[in-house]
Amino acid sequence: MKKFLSLMATALVVAFSGCAGTTPAAEAGVKIEKEAATYKIASYTSIEDAKAKLASAGFEVVGTYKSFDQGTTVLFTNSAMKAAADKPMRGLAAVGRLLVDDERKQISIANPVYFGKAFMQKEYNHAAASAVLTSLEKAFGPLKDSTDKWEFDGLASYHFMVGMPYYEEMIVVGEGSTADLVAKAKKAKGAVGVVQLSADRYVAFMDLDRRTKKFVDKIGTQNAALLPWAVLIEDGKAKALSAKYFIAISYPLLTMSEFMTIATVPGAIENDLKKSFK
Repeated sequence: MKKFLSLMATALVVAFSGCAGTTPAAEAGVKIEKEAATYKIASYTSIEDAKAKLASAGFEVVGTYKSFDQGTTVLFTNSAMKAAADKPMRGLAAVGRLLVDDERKQISIANPVYFGKAFMQKEYNHAAASAVLTSLEKAFGPLKDSTDKWEFDGLASYHFMVGMPYYEEMIVVGEGSTADLVAKAKKAKGAVGVVQLSADRYVAFMDLDRRTKKFVDKIGTQNAALLPWAVLIEDGKAKALSAKYFIAISYPLLTMSEFMTIATVPGAIENDLKKSFK
């Protein structure tokens, strides 16, 4: 019985942690840390200065969004990011996120290594993701790791816990021709921007209802860069990451009790996005 319970406990630990294998070896001569920081923290600067720094590093700013009362998300991309993500189910990796946090007086950048591994899955290229990070470091100076981290090797198979969705289990929020879906995304209330990757692949950034997006106030505005919500348009469908996945991977230190305080939010996000593509 003790042996059986021990085996069950081990299985539960693996299931809840989302781990997938051992620490990877270095790829293309670039060192891979055992744990990847979810965000990279830089010295505080204004929104306009942050946009200027991104431009000087070769990035294109594709939109800004007031993600909470004292914070603004800046969305950015470049030709290499778009080309690498121009594959089925991979488009969300084409655009980076940066939070100008006026409350904490800091810049929080979504780590391209962390989210690249999660979103690109088996097609992840560590050298390419590291190159993006290096460009950001040159633009913003020394970057510190956030407290939020996850085991690098488990990011591609990440899920919050047993029964919760994985990356590829996206929700369909609209169907139709690419042109029709893109037009609806651009006309939606509070639409932030649409990024074209190829003739039939786009990433749209959508506003959420004022009450819906307040969930970041409950679980931590320091990670509010996950707003606005991204929608991948390809193959006649508008698809979004399940909130049960994207919130969890954006807040890897979130506990079950904390998640339960926003239990209605995943459904509300899905409803908000579907309204935009009616």
